[in-house]
Amino acid sequence: MPTSDIKILALESSCDETSAAIVDNGKVLNNIIATQSVHGNYGGVVPELASRAHQQNIVPVVDEALKNAAIDKSSLSAIAFTRGPGLLGALLVGTSFAKSMALALNIPLIEVNHMQAHILAHFIDDPKPAFPFLCLTVSGGHTQIVLVKSHLEMEIVGETRDDAVGEAFDKSAKLLGLSYPGGPLIDKYAQLGDPHRFTLPQTEMPGLEYSFSGIKTGILYFLRDELKKNEKFIDENLNDICASIQHTLVEMLLQKLRKAARQFKIKNIALAGGVSANSGLRNGLNVMAEKENWSVFVPAFEYCTDNAAMIGMAAHYKYLAGEFTTQEVSALPRMKF
Repeated sequence: MPTSDIKILALESSCDETSAAIVDNGKVLNNIIATQSVHGNYGGVVPELASRAHQQNIVPVVDEALKNAAIDKSSLSAIAFTRGPGLLGALLVGTSFAKSMALALNIPLIEVNHMQAHILAHFIDDPKPAFPFLCLTVSGGHTQIVLVKSHLEMEIVGETRDDAVGEAFDKSAKLLGLSYPGGPLIDKYAQLGDPHRFTLPQTEMPGLEYSFSGIKTGILYFLRDELKKNEKFIDENLNDICASIQHTLVEMLLQKLRKAARQFKIKNIALAGGVSANSGLRNGLNVMAEKENWSVFVPAFEYCTDNAAMIGMAAHYKYLAGEFTTQEVSALPRMKF
């Protein structure tokens, strides 16, 4: 395949954002995202509703991406798509569209692992981390510490055994009566509160592993006991409760990250995934970086959440390596790293 002029149309449809992007020779020209607000009515993402919304949104976002970049589909070099992990129905929409368009245009098809793409979002803009580096990838569905050796060589060295940290944020918010998605609301109220007001239990795990299911139970019991004493406890202490929850979750994340950095003797540290937008995590990471003499890298906010630009960036490096897939490919909701 020619590698001198690579124009890739990338698609992302793993959860509740339908996104398309054009990546031209490793440069992101645009990143079109259609969000789905309907899930707020149900306190979480409803897979069937997400799939239907993807079907409605995918043609308009692809059309806008091509027009915005002033690129005709006949000049595309390849079509890239998120194969997994994610919701099966949602992934099927993007996979089927990508296969059909690649077949119609007779151009290569590139499958992308959603979690690896989050890490490669660091190569969209400067400054870019040098290899090797460690990446803490945190989202609603995943919490991982990844040793990144090259654009296409990555190893998970630590991850959660149960719930992801994003889940812990959202479910804690639900216990507080906050709307979905609750993670950003906890962050908002936490900035007004005292993070040391309430002590919450932390889960100790071996090695570099995490567990966040226990802290949710701890918060549930904590709130239950306090509400028995004062039925207005949450209303009167919301900022301090949110600050204490956020402080505890961030501390759990950073303790293991520091352990990994010391273990692998790595000073380049990256942050990726939707939870990387959390101000408490960013501030805590910067404080730790100063103490540990780390260089820290965080993508622009629009590339932290689910988006097609990161899929396109991952596809660019796969194109250069000649890593293409066939029309027999299918969505893989539990796709491994």
